[in-house]
Amino acid sequence: MNNLIETFETNQIKQLTSKKRIPAFRSGDTVRVTIKIVEGDRTRLQAFEGVCIARKNNSLNSNFTVRKMSHGEGVERVFPLFSPVVDKIEVVKKGNSKRAKLYYLRKRTGKRARIAEKDRGIEVDQYELIETSEVDKEVSKIVGDSEDSKSENENNNKKKEESETKQPAEEKSESSTPEAEKTDDESKS
Repeated sequence: MNNLIETFETNQIKQLTSKKRIPAFRSGDTVRVTIKIVEGDRTRLQAFEGVCIARKNNSLNSNFTVRKMSHGEGVERVFPLFSPVVDKIEVVKKGNSKRAKLYYLRKRTGKRARIAEKDRGIEVDQYELIETSEVDKEVSKIVGDSEDSKSENENNNKKKEESETKQPAEEKSESSTPEAEKTDDESKS
């Protein structure tokens, strides 16, 4: 039973991360989160930039907390990592922190609430943007179905259709060459 839940969650994570990339970030990093906001029939994007003070890694239920100062008041917001509402996550600055949870920043203001910057070099994204065909292959490996054979059959059918559509197009292009038009004109006169 537990294995079934894990496979379902990994399948959902693959589908949700196929259209966006999630960079590797930790608590202490300054992060800019772009959110989709729906107002009636219109949608817009709004950025929320602050320090990541906590991160919870729990497969599909992973989330992170971002804190910023707005007009002298501390504002914290918890974002689900794999939510479709989160459009994009950018790491603005990498912080030097030895703790996993930075709740002590709630009591501090001004210069005391700063976190030193640390150069950790280039880090690989946690979830990169993957093409949908690769996602389907990985999902089928996880689930264990015979979807690979189905996708191969579909690919073979598509290739056959493409080759059939190319052949009539090539025949039309041969008759419309300039040399063929010249011979047609000469025979008419």
